[in-house]
Amino acid sequence: MRLILAAGTTRTAAIEGVSAAGADPDLRAHTPSADAEIVAYGEPVRAPVVPVSPTGCPTPAVVTRAVREVLGFDLTVVDGGLAEPTAAPTVTVGARPGDDIREPDPVPTGPGAFAAARQFGRALPDDELLVGETIPGGTTTALAVLTALGEDVAVSSSLPENPVERKRAVVDAALDASDAAPGDFAGDPRGALRYVGDPVLATVAGLTVGALETDTPVTLAGGTQLLAAAALVRHAGVDASLSLSTTSFVADDDGVDLPGAAASFDLDLTVTDPGFDRSDHAALVRYVAGEAKEGVGMGGALALADRAGVPMAEVRERVETLADELGGEP
Repeated sequence: MRLILAAGTTRTAAIEGVSAAGADPDLRAHTPSADAEIVAYGEPVRAPVVPVSPTGCPTPAVVTRAVREVLGFDLTVVDGGLAEPTAAPTVTVGARPGDDIREPDPVPTGPGAFAAARQFGRALPDDELLVGETIPGGTTTALAVLTALGEDVAVSSSLPENPVERKRAVVDAALDASDAAPGDFAGDPRGALRYVGDPVLATVAGLTVGALETDTPVTLAGGTQLLAAAALVRHAGVDASLSLSTTSFVADDDGVDLPGAAASFDLDLTVTDPGFDRSDHAALVRYVAGEAKEGVGMGGALALADRAGVPMAEVRERVETLADELGGEP
């Protein structure tokens, strides 16, 4: 089993109030680079900070790393448009950081990254793949892509209160900037990615298409951002079996019809509850309060642990230890 982690950035994350992936906007660009290092090494190496929300909720990378320490699964990080360097070894697919989707042509490297990631996915020799992502602002670009494809699917948020109206206003402005309307990019995933998407979605979707074309089982490890990736795969004409593994935090979001969305894209859905409500550790309490919810392959990693028979109590204990070791004051 290998986790492919696509890490990148979009300037959409700088829009006030759309993301909690980082203690402040100035540090947010470092979040994907740090996430990759934490999953790879257990701590930031080159990145200057442990990603936390403004209230101190640690990055889901801590959970994914905890499971990796227990199970030892392989990791490949793909540079899906990193704005800041990472010490984690990376594969390049030609992605560059995405611009604010309210600007014309915000992801010009998107189609090329999709094509290169597709070739990479076709070449991977693994028996099974988990595909995850880390990109602040990614639920907003995911909503824009879903809307552009004509899919009426809601997205979650790293914030306890999902700023839905703010996100929809951003999506409307993005479509206006590209002189497009909802559904105009149906059947044109590369166009949706280029004009209203982000480079990480391009990387994830392309890699998934390539792997499925060689009959490699793929599990999208994440939340509603990866519903957008699934939509891109289906709009690319790929109808192969595809799975989504996510957390109970996403499944419990009242604003998202997760089973309905999974059914609409013909996804086998797995939801794993890590039982964080059984802990009084400050880091885990923030998740129970509705922060973060998903990201960095967390849902897929937890599903792997459950499948391997690892007790969630063991995972929680390792998460608490890592969170204490990393600190990460907001």
